[in-house]
Amino acid sequence: MNKNAIKKFAIDARNKLIASVTDKAGMLGITKDACSEPITKGMDFEVYKTTAGTEVTLNKKQCEHRRKLVEQIKARGFDAVIEEVAYTWFNRICAIRFMEVNDYMYPARVRVLSSEKAGKNEPDILTLAPDIDWEFTEEEREYIIDAKMNNKLDDLFRMLFIKQCNLLHEVLPELFEETEDYTEMLLNISFTNEDDVIRILVDGIDESDFNISTVDENGKQAGQVEIIGWLYQYYNTEPKNKAFAKKGKITKEEVPAITQLFTPDWIVRYMIENSLGRLWVEGHPDADLQGKWKYYLEEAEQEPEVQAELAKIREEYAKLKPEDIKLIDPCMGSGHILVYAFDVFMQIYENAGWSAREAAQSIVENNIYGLDIDDRAAQLSYFAVMMKARQYDRRIFTRGVRPNVYAIQESNGINRKQLKYFGAELDEMEKNTAILQMEGLLDTLTDAKEYGSILNVDAYDWDLLRKFVSSTDVDGQISFDTYGLDETEEKLKELIEIGAIMAQKYDVVATNPPYAGTSNLSAKVNDFVKNHYPDSKVDLFAVFIERCGEMLKTDGYQAMITQHAWMFLSSYEKLRNRILDNCIINLVHLGAKAFDEIAGEVVQTASFVIRNQNNNQYIGTYIRLVDGQNQDEKERMYLRKTGCYFALQNNYGYIQGSPIAYWASMAIIEAFENGVKLKQNGDTRQGMATSDNNRFLRLWHEIPFNKLGIGLNSSEAQISDKKWFPYNKGGSYRKWYGNMDYVINYENNGFEVKQYATHLYKTASRTIKSMSEYFKQCISWSKISTGNIAFRYYPQGFVFDVAGCSIFYKNEDRMYYDFGFINSKVAMSILAIIAPTMNFEAGHVASLPIIFDKNYLHEIKELVLENVTISKFEWNAFETSWDFKCTALLSVRKSVLFDNTDDIDLAECYACWKNKCNEHFNHLKANEEELNRIFIGIYGLQDELTPEVEEKDVTVRKADLQREIKSLISYAVGCMFGRYSLDEEGLIYAGGEWESNRYTTFQLDKDNIIPITDEEYFEDDIVSRFCDWLKTAFGTKSFDANMDFIAKVLGNKGDTSREVIRNYFLNDFYKDHCNTYSVTGSGKRPIYWLFDSGKQNGFKALIYMHRYDADTVGRVRTDYLHKAQKYVETAMQSAQYTLDNASSSSEKSKATKSITKYTKQLAEMQIYDEAIAHIANQRIEIDLDDGVKVNYAKFQGVEVAQEGKKALKVDLLAKI
Repeated sequence: MNKNAIKKFAIDARNKLIASVTDKAGMLGITKDACSEPITKGMDFEVYKTTAGTEVTLNKKQCEHRRKLVEQIKARGFDAVIEEVAYTWFNRICAIRFMEVNDYMYPARVRVLSSEKAGKNEPDILTLAPDIDWEFTEEEREYIIDAKMNNKLDDLFRMLFIKQCNLLHEVLPELFEETEDYTEMLLNISFTNEDDVIRILVDGIDESDFNISTVDENGKQAGQVEIIGWLYQYYNTEPKNKAFAKKGKITKEEVPAITQLFTPDWIVRYMIENSLGRLWVEGHPDADLQGKWKYYLEEAEQEPEVQAELAKIREEYAKLKPEDIKLIDPCMGSGHILVYAFDVFMQIYENAGWSAREAAQSIVENNIYGLDIDDRAAQLSYFAVMMKARQYDRRIFTRGVRPNVYAIQESNGINRKQLKYFGAELDEMEKNTAILQMEGLLDTLTDAKEYGSILNVDAYDWDLLRKFVSSTDVDGQISFDTYGLDETEEKLKELIEIGAIMAQKYDVVATNPPYAGTSNLSAKVNDFVKNHYPDSKVDLFAVFIERCGEMLKTDGYQAMITQHAWMFLSSYEKLRNRILDNCIINLVHLGAKAFDEIAGEVVQTASFVIRNQNNNQYIGTYIRLVDGQNQDEKERMYLRKTGCYFALQNNYGYIQGSPIAYWASMAIIEAFENGVKLKQNGDTRQGMATSDNNRFLRLWHEIPFNKLGIGLNSSEAQISDKKWFPYNKGGSYRKWYGNMDYVINYENNGFEVKQYATHLYKTASRTIKSMSEYFKQCISWSKISTGNIAFRYYPQGFVFDVAGCSIFYKNEDRMYYDFGFINSKVAMSILAIIAPTMNFEAGHVASLPIIFDKNYLHEIKELVLENVTISKFEWNAFETSWDFKCTALLSVRKSVLFDNTDDIDLAECYACWKNKCNEHFNHLKANEEELNRIFIGIYGLQDELTPEVEEKDVTVRKADLQREIKSLISYAVGCMFGRYSLDEEGLIYAGGEWESNRYTTFQLDKDNIIPITDEEYFEDDIVSRFCDWLKTAFGTKSFDANMDFIAKVLGNKGDTSREVIRNYFLNDFYKDHCNTYSVTGSGKRPIYWLFDSGKQNGFKALIYMHRYDADTVGRVRTDYLHKAQKYVETAMQSAQYTLDNASSSSEKSKATKSITKYTKQLAEMQIYDEAIAHIANQRIEIDLDDGVKVNYAKFQGVEVAQEGKKALKVDLLAKI
């Protein structure tokens, strides 16, 4: 089946039909903006102005249709009515295509849209008319002959198509409703136009995709009724995208589109074979019948007591006759599940000795039921079931059979005052009872389209209600009260049948429910769900799990595919306990990518079969397919029974929250049973939410360092004069130590952040949680992870965030023991059970079972302390740590004894650093593996886990040559600005008091401005300054070799080492700097700012934000920009002189290129000068407490006036 072709057709067809219907409405004087009044009218005609500027005359019947159309538009809106008309014709066109391909047309088996003759575009119906047995009137015959003679073939095709739809109304009335209404007026189709819906359907989708006799290369049925389902899903593509893209609640009209998800065929087969199929063969064992079911799972071997209980249930199953079994899909969509259930029912009937013809009618009338909120879906389900019946019974259309599939309807429009006229054949007591029950049903179905099948309908006396509405008593008088009584009767009859289906109990409930968070739905749905389904209120799929369970008979089967969240998340724990009161017979854990139409990890699912019977000693069968990368791979894994587990249901109760951890071994279960919960050793806490991170949080390097209080306890912090304090906000995957990037404004014991929380929520403690634990040492982790969890040590002095959950200990020995455990493979495997969704709440970690073995306490503590030390050293080796001393290669120079300090080889320094990093990396890896080995032994998991740690999971970095060289350059720039010094280690200046005596070995830049130019024409040119620094730091003798080494590593363009390094500063340094000073989620926060005139590299200069003053911009302009302009002007004059006097073509070419470059640079610098002058004159101050984002923005988007043009916006600083 070519789904791409089907999708393309469905989307194109929708757009074309909507456009066509809109155009036709315009030709009736109806647009989205207005419904025009007639310009002329008579007794039986009206004339309207069309959107084309012409006039159209409508007869009496057409006028009546137009009036109904206008009424609908006024009541429901133009777009809704046009959409309805478009999909009505879409459904009919697709249905006719299916019927004609399978030779199902009625009353004459003649193709309507195409021809049986290959290559013939003219439909057979057109060729054969009027000689088709359609009982044409004389008027119709004359029209056909006239149209053929005058070559009005498209008009004739439209007339014949509508007539065919009316004929199909006789046998398929729920899909082919009478078309003598405004929908007929709005139909415009053509078979001659290659771009029309008919031709793109016939030509664009292979006929074999509609043909139920088609098989693929594997002998599997390829053409099925399911194509109708795919057409429906893809038709909804654009409405679905539009609904998702908008802001606000999802309306009831949008719910069908956004929740439509066509269930893969193999999953449908799994659900039906293991529910309906199981129900039958357990009461009527038949190996041959069971052998036909490819996806049937044998029951796991059970204990004798369980087998005895199952034997009693099977005795009841054995009493069932085929016609007794009732199956419903309460979210049937286009009927895919019902269609396959039909096939399995047919096998059951034939197994019981029925003929296919008799069975087909019985299945339609007695076995299959379906509901949906979408009228379109119900039409297609109705059609699909009837087509499946037609497959087995050629005369099913003429038997007056009506499938029990309905779109749920609302009672809102019912005139309840008319109820008194019904029940003419009932006695007074019966009539009163009927009216009372009818009122109850109408109350329940008020706004029913909002709720759908989750409504609970009382078990009324349905036969009484049917009798009630079948007779009326109006004494032959027509009055205002009785007007529309016939219409009320029809509506009541439909509501009674819908209500009866909703109230009935079923042997099997099988469905793929909608997936939609209830918070995104209307307030009505939200309130209803909270009141009626409090245990499953989070998502509609969960509500339907609960509702479907209520629809079951005792010992009945519930088969579903839903999101897998209910299996694990704490928000579904009550629902999970409800489910565990029944028997999980089997479950297929699909994970992500079970639906090829959904990319990535968006929808993670599980399909399961539950029996409505309480037996917690039952052993269920589970198949784990989460590693399958697509729909087909998962199916192949299923058939091979890859990842098959057997789990005793009772064991789930031993685990905190009762997750459906089917893969948990007995050793893990025993750990939960016998271990001590971690929360008994340490206090797991969730931290604060500031409610405004932009206001209260910074990265530590943005602020004045002298205002940062590091390593303080709570009391010290309160009496300090510090404003900012370290803030643990979780962060990326990193074990043992690190992720110390953020600081929080917690001045005066958090006065401002607490005041803000109180303002928002009346009390600070609602969001500022666990205040008693602030500033204490702890073990912490990131709440949200994309993979494994990682635990880190945080020393005294941190406030912590809601995303940086933490554990606080009073006993340090137990802290280190637990720390070793929670960073081990054993803890990871247990957390995969407790929190498989990668959202690691404090409660998850608190419930980890700790088995304490004092014999290993000392060894574990030593290993953990070593790991923290190694990780701390590595974290502090980079300038993004506040404990950074100096760049790695310089640290080697200081720690290694060199014979000649004037001749230090960078390559040799790197080799030393690389060896040191490798030693640390391997030591940490070995320690982690030893911890794994210890805890695997303590927990008895030798058969499940191995101690080895993959290199990618070791969270200290190995040496990287390019990274180390770029870090060296960054450190050198820091020395130029005075952030660092070659005289002292660590951070020297980042705000506060300036001390010039700390810079003697290498002189810092005095004016805080370092130009970056493509040619050297400033004394403090950045390349020159870097060369000076390199000589000072590593010696003059090795200078050339070191420059060559750096240039080779950088790999930028250039003929010399200086050129390469210059090009690095021009093109890449600032990007690298911005990337270095950024943290995921916070964006780039550079501390060196680049004044940049633009892409022509006319002018660039760096400043250090912590040394900025109000005159900095003025100095940049007068001392650097203007000098740069003069230099470029002089250089251009020189190039012009060369061009004028050059003798060779190569000299001329080079000079021409130079002139072009200088011209562009001067133009760029001129505009830049106007912008920078504006800011320089303002003498803007910055406040380091405001951080980079606020201060950086002050220099961006400066407007420069242009004569006769819109003002140009110029950024003084490079964009970040």
